[in-house]
Amino acid sequence: MNSEKKFLTSFDKSYSANIFFKKPDKYREIENHSRSNKNIITIGSNYSYAPMGFDKNSLAIDLSSFNRIIDFNLDKKEITVEAGLKIYDFLKFTLKYNLWLPQIPGYPFITLGGIVATNSHGKSCGTHGTIRKSIKKIQLFHKINGWLDLSENENKEIFDLTIGGFGLTGTIVAITFKLTELESGIFETHTEEVKSFEDCYKKISDDKNEKTFTYSWNRADSIKNFGTGFIYKNKLNSNNKTNGYLREIKQKKISSFLPLSLWNSLSVNIANNIYYKIQKMKKNKLNEDLIQVIFPYIGRESYFKLFGSKGFIESQILVSSKNMRMFMDEFLNIFKKHSPVITLFSLKNMSGEHNYLRFEENSVCVSFDFTNTKKNMEFMSLVDKLCVKYKAIPSIIKDSRLDKKTVSDCYIYYQDFKNKLKNYDNKRVYQSAISNKLDL
Repeated sequence: MNSEKKFLTSFDKSYSANIFFKKPDKYREIENHSRSNKNIITIGSNYSYAPMGFDKNSLAIDLSSFNRIIDFNLDKKEITVEAGLKIYDFLKFTLKYNLWLPQIPGYPFITLGGIVATNSHGKSCGTHGTIRKSIKKIQLFHKINGWLDLSENENKEIFDLTIGGFGLTGTIVAITFKLTELESGIFETHTEEVKSFEDCYKKISDDKNEKTFTYSWNRADSIKNFGTGFIYKNKLNSNNKTNGYLREIKQKKISSFLPLSLWNSLSVNIANNIYYKIQKMKKNKLNEDLIQVIFPYIGRESYFKLFGSKGFIESQILVSSKNMRMFMDEFLNIFKKHSPVITLFSLKNMSGEHNYLRFEENSVCVSFDFTNTKKNMEFMSLVDKLCVKYKAIPSIIKDSRLDKKTVSDCYIYYQDFKNKLKNYDNKRVYQSAISNKLDL
């Protein structure tokens, strides 16, 4: 069976390759395509910042035709869907019954198989944790091990390896989710100004037990205003009952970036000044719909295009409350020396239990976006050392720059994951650019 060929680039522009792919539309085709190739990886919408779903030496299995709802039980609040279904289409169905998944990432056209493979989280991860909390069952196909049903009660070890396992245990074909009630389709957003990182961190930490979508926008365009910004708290407005409606949005092509980056120290400073003044003029409380709150990049896709053909670096880091102040003190010291160009800086709470390669822990998540320059790469290599020193956890799915040593030092269960994966699949059939880089 001949495979089709195409050129793919990771969303952050760090990796490109000519790949072979197959797009099955029947279950037996998944089997046939998988068994006819030595190395395989499953690809979703390819919105992962790092190249999780393809590699130049692996056949990519594109599951976009597997986008059906298989079963729905309203009484149990459970739904079984195929892995190629996109978040937006999923919500259009579940919201008719005032149900949803609160742990979904910030772009609506990511596939549900993708959010399982990356153990995704949303803005409310301090309250709701990661998608792992909502997964009941997984149907998986593995070239050697065949069809497997995974859950807490069946093939539990492979179930745990698969959630946040980057597709390395096989092709996720279907998932059963436990749904959560959504009492309103409108959020009441409260905005609070913060004067420093310390001020922001304290208020974010104090808010960790509240049932809100809490996150911050902070400046990092100079040492003088580092950390100033705003905290946003999105709370469901119980006076506006959900009507099962999700407004229409269209998928935009955001893979084509500008030839050159328009983000630099001057443009970032100007953009931050404008945004800061606009936020200062806004009301401290306003109503926003579901899409505005959970999908912040809808309508703002041009932000990524401005990074140019070299792309960008995103770093998400989980830092414990015990080590946060020391971590940030040293971060600021190297910030002063290197003056990196940071386009985005944000904080939010995270809850969960760290295991294997899952980006999950009871701590605060610090996020940065950088322009992809030599200076910023050197700066980030120093931040990697801080992560190791202070036992912080950098996100693998966000930062394709991370190397094996940093990951193995920061992820204390790295070797455990690798050993169990090897024991389950001793030929290591499923491989991506990232798994090869990290020697998984």
